[in-house]
Formats: sequence, C-alpha cells, structure tokens
Amino acid sequence: TQAEKLGVKPGIQQSPLLELCCQRMSAKASYRQAARDIDLLCGVSVSAKTQERIVNRTPIDAPDVTELVAEVDLDGGMVRLVGDPGQSSEWKQYKAVRVNGDGPGMAWFQDNSALLDWLHHLTFVSLFYCLGDGHAGIWALFAQLEVPQIAEEILDWYHLIENLHKVGGSLKRLQEAESLLWEGQVDKTIALFAPVKTDPSRRFQTYLQNHRSRIPNYRYYQMEGLPIGSGPVESWIKQIDERVQITGARWKPERVPQILALRCAYLSGRLDLFSPLKG
Repeated sequence: TQAEKLGVKPGIQQSPLLELCCQRMSAKASYRQAARDIDLLCGVSVSAKTQERIVNRTPIDAPDVTELVAEVDLDGGMVRLVGDPGQSSEWKQYKAVRVNGDGPGMAWFQDNSALLDWLHHLTFVSLFYCLGDGHAGIWALFAQLEVPQIAEEILDWYHLIENLHKVGGSLKRLQEAESLLWEGQVDKTIALFAPVKTDPSRRFQTYLQNHRSRIPNYRYYQMEGLPIGSGPVESWIKQIDERVQITGARWKPERVPQILALRCAYLSGRLDLFSPLKG
C-alpha cells in the first residue's frame, strides 16, 4: 500500500520525512508557527497540537561523547511554567552542560541525577577542568561528580569581574583589584577592600573567600590555552532559551524535559538521529 511505501506506521498520518520536518520546525519556533511553516513549505496541514504530539512521542537521548573530556561547563537557565488555576506562572531553573568548550551539550529540568549519570559515563583526561559562575548549586553538583580522574574547579573570570564591579567606589581600586585577580592574588585583593566598610565590599570579600580555591592565575591559564570562562555553556543556554522562552511560552512541567532535549538535539545537529526515517 501507499502507507507502507512511505513508511507510515498504523494510526499515524504523517510520513517519517514529514515528522522529521515537523520536529525541526518545532525545535526552532512555537508549535503554532511550526504548523504555519510546514503548511507553506510542504503543502501539508499539520496542526499545532499534532506538532506537539509528534515532538512528545519522539524519544531523544542525551548525546554519546566518544572523545576524551578535558573541560566541563555547567550553568542554569530558566523556563516559565504554567501556573495553577487562578495563580500566576512561575519561573523554574533547568541545568545545562557542555563539554570541551563548544563540544556536545545537553540540558535537564529538575533532574540532577540524570545530569550526573550522563557525566559519569564520560571518559575524562587525567586532569580536567570544571567551570561555572558563583552559584552554589553549580559547585554542589560538581562536588557530586565521582570519577577517578582529578577535577580542577575554575570560577568563570567574567562573572568574577562582574561581581567585582558591583562593589563600586574608587575606579582606581577596582582596576587594581582586577589586575590582582587576573594573577590569582586573592589575599591581596581582600586586603585591598578591607578598609572599605560597605555592604557590597563585605559581600565581595566573602565571595572571594568562598571561591578562593577556584580562582587561579588567569593570566597564566590564558597563556597556556587553558579555559578561564564558562562562555560556551552560557551561549548554549541562550540558544536554548530562544525556543523555551519565546513570547508567551508557558510549559507544563512534564513537557519541559522533552522540549529541552529536542532543542539540544537540533542545536547539536543530532535531531535526524531520532527520526522515524532511521527505523
């Protein structure tokens, strides 16, 4: 029959190729916009609801990483959830990971165990680097990473300097502190701010104390080609948010993991691996 020739499964009206087209469009835009684009480009009407069903019935696994991992960048993004009747919507955090700079990445929603399980299946070099901003939750996750190799934690340089400039006050002092921190001089930086009896100054000194072990000699690291920033995962999150935070988007919690997986697979060029065409 024609359905058999097209590879259409029983109870499914879309061909595998059309399903793949729907997945790709839904990974880039709202389901409603995906329906319009499919209608225009393929000449076939696939409603927004059907677009959503196609996405949600497609199993999408985290990427397999075959190369040795020397760098892990971890950060959090935000997704807006549907509120209960009569209640406003709320924002919740998801976690995203990227390895080896601009290498493979993935995101998980309220599932730290799955994130750690994925990391535990990677093969690391003997000394690898874990990078993140100052959020305690990021370092708490890294602390749960149990691998035989040695991990060195590095505080993202750009977040460090962003926090420095929140102190305000003397521009000369801020410039001197930046020069000291660029060479990992934490004690001298703390001493520089000790006479400044303001709340921002005290908070920054506490911040430096908390992350003392994560502040290396950034100048040396940069000269040696070692990572000093978590920019790759931050860029990854911005690209994910282009889909999950489109205007008016509100998600049911149970739908968030799938849209994250879809978007990540699309961004990494892996979406075709989960197409019915592979069956």
